[in-house]
Amino acid sequence: MGRNIIDNPTGCALTRAMNIIGSKWKPLIIYLIGTKNGNKPLRFGKINAILHYISKRVLVEQLKELEQDGLLIRKKFKEIPPRVEYSLSEKGMALLPVLDRICEWSDSEMKATDFG
Repeated sequence: MGRNIIDNPTGCALTRAMNIIGSKWKPLIIYLIGTKNGNKPLRFGKINAILHYISKRVLVEQLKELEQDGLLIRKKFKEIPPRVEYSLSEKGMALLPVLDRICEWSDSEMKATDFG
């Protein structure tokens, strides 16, 4: 399964941003690691346990894409069993105020019962 990219011949900043974080899960992953955890590194298993409604395959894919785009830092430990931790990069941290504003908008403009 590959990344869905929106064609952006005019270089629109919003389209570019949506190509990076516009998936169903990426904002939740960024928000979880950065806000709910204070950007302390989180192990894959912990992320998977908290976001249990995302399949492991999709979670791995989304984490890889976030790392490739420079939003996440992945640290692999040479241990048995293998351990991998994720934290936000500076670029990822810069998204937190945007996600906070989206949460504020949702709280003020959308009913909690409308969409879950």
